[in-house]
Amino acid sequence: MKFERKLELLRDSRGVEPIQFAALCLRRKAGRNEVLMITSRDTGRWILPKGWRMDDRSEGETALTEAWEEAGVIGKVAGPPIGSYASQKMLLENQPMPCRVEVHPIHVDKLAARYPEKGQRRRKWISAKKAAKLVSEPELADILRGLR
Repeated sequence: MKFERKLELLRDSRGVEPIQFAALCLRRKAGRNEVLMITSRDTGRWILPKGWRMDDRSEGETALTEAWEEAGVIGKVAGPPIGSYASQKMLLENQPMPCRVEVHPIHVDKLAARYPEKGQRRRKWISAKKAAKLVSEPELADILRGLR
C-alpha cells in the first residue's frame, strides 16, 4: 500500500491528522515534579511513552498502557489531558507522517522490574526543566516547562 494511502487511512473522516496518546509520568521528589523519560527504540532520543488509540480503552487508559509497555509504569491517570504537540512519526517506508500527540498526566505508584519493552529502551527520572531541554518538540518542551 502506498504511503499516501496509509496516511489517508489514519486520518479521521474530516481529514484531521492522526493522533497518538502520550503518558506524562510524574512523581514528586524533594518538593519538585520529576518526569519519567524513556528513549526511543530507533534513535535513542528522549521521549514520553506514547502510542495509537486502543479501541477498548479511553485516551488516558491508552497512554497508561503505553507507559506500562514501554517503561514498566504502574500508576493511574491523574486527570484530563494537559496539552498536545506536533510530532513526526516515521513509517516503515522511512516516510515522515505528521501527527498530534495528546499528553495525559500519569501518577506513578512504582516502576516494575519486568515489563514488555525492558531491554529495548532506557528510562530515567529527571526534573521537568531538564526534560524540556532534552526533547526535540518545542510544544512538548513548553508543556514540560509549564509543570509546577
